[in-house]
Amino acid sequence: MGRRTSNNPRQLREQGCGCMLCMEKYPPEKHGDRRRRRDCIGAWQARYRSPDGKQKAKNFPISEGGKKKAEAFLDEIRTKVRKRTYADPKRGEITMSQWWELWWAAQPDRAVTTRNRKLSNWNAHIKPKWGTWRLCDLEYIELQAWVTKEVKGYHTRKKVHEVLNQMLKAAVKDGRRIPFNPAADLDIGEPPAKHPDDVRPPSREQVALIVAALPSYYRPLIVFLENTGMRWGEATGLRWENVDLEAQHLKVKEVLSEDDGRLFRKSAPKSIAGFRTVPLTPAAADAVRTMVARHRPDATVTPIGDDPYDLHADELVFRGPQGGVLTRHNFRRVWVPAIQAAGLARQVRNPETGRDEWWPRVHDLRHVFATWLKDLGIPEKDAQAVLGHERGSKVTWIYQHAPEDVAAQVRARMAPETEGVRTLRAV
Repeated sequence: MGRRTSNNPRQLREQGCGCMLCMEKYPPEKHGDRRRRRDCIGAWQARYRSPDGKQKAKNFPISEGGKKKAEAFLDEIRTKVRKRTYADPKRGEITMSQWWELWWAAQPDRAVTTRNRKLSNWNAHIKPKWGTWRLCDLEYIELQAWVTKEVKGYHTRKKVHEVLNQMLKAAVKDGRRIPFNPAADLDIGEPPAKHPDDVRPPSREQVALIVAALPSYYRPLIVFLENTGMRWGEATGLRWENVDLEAQHLKVKEVLSEDDGRLFRKSAPKSIAGFRTVPLTPAAADAVRTMVARHRPDATVTPIGDDPYDLHADELVFRGPQGGVLTRHNFRRVWVPAIQAAGLARQVRNPETGRDEWWPRVHDLRHVFATWLKDLGIPEKDAQAVLGHERGSKVTWIYQHAPEDVAAQVRARMAPETEGVRTLRAV
């Protein structure tokens, strides 16, 4: 390590100063005469080298205790360089919009829906508020106030915070553009509580009422969803080649997803656990046979090429009445009248969005299937494999619900224990 310079920090010469040294550097005949003074008013400059060997400097006005502050600054910087915690302040002076361009270009390929969600959160929430701010100017309390008051809805706050946190976490790692991540510990609140009646799926008897109220063409689809627990995109993306009626099972190998209103083929399900084998009950097998008899799908699977929007609907098992791909929007036109005709329809106000949502949903059929597995005594690990989740416990707390008459069951069990017990009576 080289010898440390003896004049660091040093006082800079000031053109407007009248001390002897400044008068020598800036003579009166060239820079104008000024009042003579004994002490210099020039700023103190602290010089140091960053870990990459580049010369850096920072000035401290004498009016703010320049020399002492410069010396304290040098001590702090040298300690940070030794401990490898040094961050170049200028690297944190880029705006959030500039950092987004660098960070987004370095992101690995993600699913189309994930990419679009992050882009939407940036363009709709983060950029309008923080796009012109510098990284080094972001503070925890300002971010917390923004998340609490301006970002509406728990799930929206959760996704927005996820993107913001990832951006600033990367800024800390990238040569320590900022010393710490101010978004790391933001409090996004708690998810809105819902009454059990609003999240409990319909019973199998109620599903039978819905099936009876549906147009005959759509009945096999609902029976199939109830008896397999498959997601909408997995069922509508099922290809005839992946069904084995003799072995009484099917394989989930791809799904249909949506990108800005357009359907596309996705080679991987929601997670790796989504690649799975699903058993077919007799009712589910009959539903498949009915649809196959109607459309005679091709027993081929066209590989997903450069154009994932080419859906090859002629290979699909479940299709619309005209032979095209089934979409959520079109199916909703028959689903809502069916649940209304079955006497089950109930509008539930979403406390976050303020929108009215219909109960039951098509996705609730997945909950019906999971609850059925629990009632049959299927082990949690096996239910996890059939439903396509990585953790069995997740299946338990998301999909499996207590019976509607749980209070009556508890009361019945407690009845023998309370027989003969004296109770208080009013006098």
